[in-house]
Amino acid sequence: MQNLTTIGFIGAGNMAYAIISGLINNGFCADNIKISDKNESLLSLRKQEFNLEVFTDNIELAAHCDVIILAVKPQVLSSVCHQLKDSLKANTLIISIAAGVRAHDIDRWLGGNAAIVRTMPNTPALLNQGVTGMFANECVSDTQKELAISILDSVGQSLWVSTEKMLDAVTALSGSGPAYFFLMIESMTNAGIALGLDEQTAQTLSIQTALGASMMADTSNHSPKELRANVTSPNGTTQAAIESFQDQNFEMVVAHAMRAAFDRSSELASELGDSD
Repeated sequence: MQNLTTIGFIGAGNMAYAIISGLINNGFCADNIKISDKNESLLSLRKQEFNLEVFTDNIELAAHCDVIILAVKPQVLSSVCHQLKDSLKANTLIISIAAGVRAHDIDRWLGGNAAIVRTMPNTPALLNQGVTGMFANECVSDTQKELAISILDSVGQSLWVSTEKMLDAVTALSGSGPAYFFLMIESMTNAGIALGLDEQTAQTLSIQTALGASMMADTSNHSPKELRANVTSPNGTTQAAIESFQDQNFEMVVAHAMRAAFDRSSELASELGDSD
């Protein structure tokens, strides 16, 4: 990504912070990053952290930027887009990280024919360990796709989905997914306490086990299924636990939970898209 590109963030919250940090840590010049928010104390903090040019007026920010990242709450995205409608530079790339708002609704609010990449990042982006699903509308050029990848890769990994509907699946898997693992860690910690461990020991064992297993899955040449089989000795303790999980239909519990998240993501897209 060339430092000649000027990137503007509308919204100065945690995800904007994560992406800005990632960009700067990857060598992108802070002089070419700008940020806008109504919260002046938050803007002051971001200016202090990154030495950025800050704005309280979204229209003023848009006049300077080649890329605009919409990092606001989904409920206010419609009003933000209406503000920008007549203020965008030609060929501006719009990247939305607002969950649940469809690209064609954003395009409609912006007046049509906007180059829009809709994304679904997740919270580990705050540690540069995120994963982001992305969908580009038909107005996005190949060069803009490469630019979007370089921006989102600064906080982890990114990948394209072929249809926008698949972002609901991304939401159900990786967008909401960190909470599933937090619940597993919480449940394992509580079970360890019930078995006689003190809370700190149980929590440390749970967190480090989750971290180590994730690292093994990421770096191994074996699939997660193969790794599970490799540590499950016949008639051993792991087999007893796995059989207990499966007797209670663990796989179906996970599938039902993700379907619930998928369906809710679809519902939210319809609800939020009703905004004018």
